[in-house]
Amino acid sequence: MRRLRLKLMTALCLGIGLAGCSLTRPPAQVEAPFPAQWHAPLPHGGSLASLADWWRQLDDPLLVELIAAAEAASPNVASAAARVAEARSTRVQAGAALLPSLDGTASASRGTSGFASSGGSGNSSSLSASTPITTLQAGLQSKWEIDLFGRLRADRDAAEAKQNSANAKWHDARVAVAAETANAYFAERACQQQLRVSESDARSRSETARLNDLSARAGFTAPADAALARASASDASGRLTQQRAQCAVQRKALVALSGIDETTLEQKLAAAPAQRALPAIGSIASVPAEAISQRPDVYAAELGVASASADVGSAEAERYPKLTLSGSIGRTQYRVSGVHQSLETWTVGPLSLTVPLLDGGARKANTDAAKARYAEAVSLYRANVRQAVREVEEALVNLDATDARTTDADTAVKNYQASFDATQARYSSGLASLFELEDSRRTLFSAQTARVSLQRERTEAWVALYRSMGGGWGRSASTSESSSMTSNPAAKVATSP
Repeated sequence: MRRLRLKLMTALCLGIGLAGCSLTRPPAQVEAPFPAQWHAPLPHGGSLASLADWWRQLDDPLLVELIAAAEAASPNVASAAARVAEARSTRVQAGAALLPSLDGTASASRGTSGFASSGGSGNSSSLSASTPITTLQAGLQSKWEIDLFGRLRADRDAAEAKQNSANAKWHDARVAVAAETANAYFAERACQQQLRVSESDARSRSETARLNDLSARAGFTAPADAALARASASDASGRLTQQRAQCAVQRKALVALSGIDETTLEQKLAAAPAQRALPAIGSIASVPAEAISQRPDVYAAELGVASASADVGSAEAERYPKLTLSGSIGRTQYRVSGVHQSLETWTVGPLSLTVPLLDGGARKANTDAAKARYAEAVSLYRANVRQAVREVEEALVNLDATDARTTDADTAVKNYQASFDATQARYSSGLASLFELEDSRRTLFSAQTARVSLQRERTEAWVALYRSMGGGWGRSASTSESSSMTSNPAAKVATSP
């Protein structure tokens, strides 16, 4: 037994010592063009907003509910969650390759055995009766590939990077769904607001047409003015019908995104205050440039570099020898005519070395391909960073511009409304023509429509900033959620954003 222990310890120490060898990989992290500061003006007038509570700061519970429902119903989020589970299983498999494998074996057989014996005289012989023999075998077999040049460790590192990348892409899918749902919700809200403007305009034009018809019948108004008023009313009615159709289309888009049936969704939307304006846009005092690295798509691209680096190490190690240690322990029992005979066996080895000699350049080509994929991953990562910087800059510009235009738009509507009221009073007194009234009405309607469009632009810019900043996702949160996510990652899809 001492000799057995000595041999086992010698083989183990040899394996551990040789496993310390590894080949050099290309850098798993590379530099990217992160900006030192933003060139676009930052939104002002408030404290730093928490990205994690982005939607809650708008104080709209229905929006938060719709986003959660959309995440739960999204096939993109569900498929991303499935890819997380797949990547986790691959990571476990790659890690297990570094450890010795142990298999149990068992067998049973029964046969006969006979022997021939010669007679006492001449060449005559006789065959003894066959004797049944039962053979029982059980044992353990172990095999361990000693990671001489780091191939298995590289495979494990690549699988781990791919698992984290899959988790980041799951978060990116959630951010995308939240942004799409918010845009659809704000579009529906803006559509309803524009619908109220169109309804008010149509009522006003219809009343003007009715009064002109009465006046024309009495002979106080020219038929041409009455016809113009009726045409104006019909024009407004057509716009109102078109606006109602647009709102119906927007609502159906929300139904498709959230998975909530249309009747229930209409009830939820109707429960909100009918005259509620679009949510007030919050403000942030600063946006750190490093926040770009928090974007899940940028982080996934960065992990793509790490995974490609590990793949290069694995491909390079394939060109070097492999060392495998095997061993077994077994017990065999023979049963013959009521007699039991047992044997115990053990082996350490063979310690086999496989050396690649000729492969027609296949392994080198595989290494070159891995290096090319690494260069591609680096380029994609840097391109992702540049695109992220651009998206943040554009969102900041649009948010600042729409904020600056808001006061002017409100002032324009207020003064155009005052002008229309004065013109309508003059028209009622016979001091203004119908043409003046209609011109003033068109100007007011255009100003009101422009203000609704501006409010819609502000919400789009706000959602774009949310999307460009990664939706409040963080690497630490991703790591903890990845480790705690159950075997069914879709269970966490409905988590509030």
